[in-house]
Amino acid sequence: MGKGGCKSSSLGESCPIKNKNQNKTSILEKERKEKIQAEPKFIWAYDEEPHRRRKQEILLKYPSIKKFMGIDPNTKYKVVFWVGFQVLSLHLLQGAPWYTWLFCCYTLSGSINHMMTLAMHELSHNLGAKGVVSNRFLAILANLPMGIPAAMSFKRYHMEHHKFQGEDVVDVDIPTNFEGWFFHSTARKVLWCLLQPLFYSLRPLFVNPKEPTRWEYINILCIALFDGVILYVWGTRELLYLVVGTLFGMGLHPVAGHFIAEHYVMNKGQETYSYYGPLNWLTFNVGYHNEHHDFANISGKHLPDVRRVAPEYYDDIPHYHSWVKVIWDYIVDDKISPYSRVKRVTMENREIEELKAKGGLVQ
Repeated sequence: MGKGGCKSSSLGESCPIKNKNQNKTSILEKERKEKIQAEPKFIWAYDEEPHRRRKQEILLKYPSIKKFMGIDPNTKYKVVFWVGFQVLSLHLLQGAPWYTWLFCCYTLSGSINHMMTLAMHELSHNLGAKGVVSNRFLAILANLPMGIPAAMSFKRYHMEHHKFQGEDVVDVDIPTNFEGWFFHSTARKVLWCLLQPLFYSLRPLFVNPKEPTRWEYINILCIALFDGVILYVWGTRELLYLVVGTLFGMGLHPVAGHFIAEHYVMNKGQETYSYYGPLNWLTFNVGYHNEHHDFANISGKHLPDVRRVAPEYYDDIPHYHSWVKVIWDYIVDDKISPYSRVKRVTMENREIEELKAKGGLVQ
């Protein structure tokens, strides 16, 4: 056979590399078709997630953005301050009437504990300190006042959300088919918002379960010890102040609007949205979500700088100024539901199983 062909020892034997590539494409297309047929109401994309390409374009045009990459040393001070503030609140609210307790639980504990979930988010990207281990312990510290272990499991799933955005089975940020089927009316979407902490924490266990790692056991132990100290020193009411505050803050709460705002498709053709409003001050600028997905190695402190340097990539695409309005629109608009998420199939089932077998991207 001439140049460019492949040698074979018998008639009818074709080039193995070509066959392998064709076979892979055929398998992927077949599996994609099956998944779309099984869950047709989601928004299915046939291309890769948009952030990798945009990041490359921006870096070519604005290489100076690289100077913003790296940690924010102030993050650790913010975490220590707000964890301390939550503990102080337990002392100050002792003996308070139930209505004062409930008000503070929703407004103070809910907002602060949600802020700590976003500190955990920042630290999952290793943007709060030098070294992976330091960031892990800081994330566990941020997790303490929530009363429920979450930091280390969140890190494992969140890294996959970034690398495999929208990937069926792998990206557990996407609601299940059941959620889309059941929570479709206005009343049920209100209930879905209230129960969001439940879905956010339990969905991964059903969609993409992972064996717990050593760090997750450390996380559980630290939370259990902290909760035990709270019970011993103050009592059940004070522990409930933390735990219920976490549930309030992640449920029907203004700050929780970012859960919907980030990736629910409210404008056809766009799957990630930024928010440029004042609640970014409380949330490590997580509202700058297109900027964050484009540059996950830039801390929240410098995400506004990304927009400032490359405004043409962010100012001219749909974005928000109110998370409360996002929640309202989601609830009252019949065209928006848990199905309003982009899904894609770029991995074969075999590749997904191999990723699961090694415990995911992060152990």
